[in-house]
Amino acid sequence: MKIFRLKEVTGMTGLARSTIYKYISAGTFPKPIPLGGRSVGWVQAELHEWITEKIETRDIQNHPMNRNSVA
Repeated sequence: MKIFRLKEVTGMTGLARSTIYKYISAGTFPKPIPLGGRSVGWVQAELHEWITEKIETRDIQNHPMNRNSVA
């Protein structure tokens, strides 16, 4: 199991720190785990799952059966 720090999470997701914490507050992003003191980290598997869900949502929305057909 690998733990990522905030800098790595922002690099993986392309999200800003403020956006990550906004999504955490909204319950739409994995919560960090305390590492000691003021340090926190994110579990790699949870981040991978979140990214995979975003890709799947994109693919479902872009599927030809889900688009409005123009006749």
